Amino acid sequence: MTITQLKYVLAVAEHQNFTKASEHCFVTQPTLSMQIQKLEEALETKIFNRNKKPIQLTEIGKKIVEQAKIIVDESNRITDIVDQQKGFIGGDFKLGIIPTIMPTLLPIFLKSFIKKYPKINLKIEELTTEEIVKKLSDGHIDVAIAATPLENENIKERVLYYEPFIGFVPAEHRLNNSITLDVENLNIDDILLLEDGHCFKENILNLCSTFGNRQQNFELHSGSFNTLIKLSKEGLGMTLLPYLQTLDLNSEDKKFLKEFKAPAPAREVSIIYHKSHLKVHLIEALKNLIDGLIRGVIAFNNVKIISPIPQKKGV
Repeated sequence: MTITQLKYVLAVAEHQNFTKASEHCFVTQPTLSMQIQKLEEALETKIFNRNKKPIQLTEIGKKIVEQAKIIVDESNRITDIVDQQKGFIGGDFKLGIIPTIMPTLLPIFLKSFIKKYPKINLKIEELTTEEIVKKLSDGHIDVAIAATPLENENIKERVLYYEPFIGFVPAEHRLNNSITLDVENLNIDDILLLEDGHCFKENILNLCSTFGNRQQNFELHSGSFNTLIKLSKEGLGMTLLPYLQTLDLNSEDKKFLKEFKAPAPAREVSIIYHKSHLKVHLIEALKNLIDGLIRGVIAFNNVKIISPIPQKKGV
């Protein structure tokens, strides 16, 4: 039994196809098939049911795959330990970021990170929180930046910053004359929200403690804060923005911004990774760099953290 054979098994289990698995592993399909067959012969058991399409794991195969993940992870950890000892900071590093954070945070740290760590091959992917949790669990990404807390025992969270919500209130809105906003005066029916799947929408729903049907006579499916701002200016309602999103607004649009009374509702933004995480030194490098840069842009402490997790009715 070899680590390579176990990696081939994991690839077939994921792709449910020998050809796709071989492409993923950068080997020929006959080579991959032969190595898995050798492993099955050594174990005197079948890992895959090849008669089904797509290929399925046998019952014993499912248990073998669970153990194979642990063994492969631990073998990768040995490489990490050696790299750390040598002081080497490099290699592939896969980062996931949720859509409502990527446009504002990425420009703050990306150029500095690339310049400081030229040997790191950083691969960035925009993902929803649900996709991030799955990809962290499957080992398809190494680390992520998302709104927390996620209340997932398998995910470790380390806070980067707290980001207050800022109201964008057009001139004709009922709250436009308010100097500051009060959560109690919000009405979910006149707040423009992002489409389902964005945790920032869940932040706002949880803030307003409203889970019933909305009374608007139109349905909006948008993942863009810019769209919400434009619709708000057309008199279709107010909207709420994360603080960093407001920094790039033009001077005319900034006139419609209103802060909340303290403690201001806010989201917690964290760097997150799986509890069995690898590449510890790369995660530390990323966190330390963001910590140093973000302090000069955002520093709020008197805030009330709003959960990004969908709440059940009546909770």
